[in-house]
Amino acid sequence: MALSSISPREAAVSVRGLSKAYRGQPVHDGLNLDLRRGDILSVFGPNGCGKSTLINMMAGLLEADAGSVLFDGRTVREARIGYVFQNYREALLPWRRAADNIRYPLKLMGQPRARIEQRLEALSSAFQVRFDLNRYPYEMSGGQQQLVSVMRALAVEPEVLFLDEPFSALDYETTLSLRELLGRVLKENRITAMLVSHDLEESIALADRVLMLTRRPARIVDDVPVPLAWPRDAATLSSPEFVAIKKRCLDVFTASVRARPEAA
Repeated sequence: MALSSISPREAAVSVRGLSKAYRGQPVHDGLNLDLRRGDILSVFGPNGCGKSTLINMMAGLLEADAGSVLFDGRTVREARIGYVFQNYREALLPWRRAADNIRYPLKLMGQPRARIEQRLEALSSAFQVRFDLNRYPYEMSGGQQQLVSVMRALAVEPEVLFLDEPFSALDYETTLSLRELLGRVLKENRITAMLVSHDLEESIALADRVLMLTRRPARIVDDVPVPLAWPRDAATLSSPEFVAIKKRCLDVFTASVRARPEAA
């Protein structure tokens, strides 16, 4: 299937020829993709197809065997990125209060105190924080901890925000609430983001495009546009447009899994 065409001037991130293998078994072999500035791109595919490997290479957390990842023509070391990890319990610094976790990357950047407090206040307002940020992570619920993780990742005003299964450890009620809140903040602030999720509903609800991957070695089998109006809420999930997009993705996923046996 033909993939969406993005001009170089529109692309915030360009990936060319990205390859990675483990013990001689290729996970990605010459993968190409573009992430449009201001878009939310989600990646969906079978378990073990290398979704997390892909964003970890793009974010500079994992070295690729070959290929390039450029952020508006610059390497990841020259770009400013944010990353939200799946396991919020391990991602937050337990000896620092929630507010200090959010302040931490700004302090590392040498930002003045007034600027740090201004950014903390802006994030608290944007995410409608109603709980006490002076508490330690272990005193907070899972949803509150993951919201703090998101706020910390956004504190530096990243050029690109990466999210690796951000809500997989949360209950459905909390997931719906945080998903709606995150989507609104990302779109209102035109933040470029890339999401990996094993949840097809989430992959569609939070995205402008869904990249459908095959089993290893992963290739992009479809690039599905999600032209649903923002903001999106629980009602969006039962709309005819959403259901049609989900059916297309599910058909592609099912055909891909059946056509390609799982790698050893």
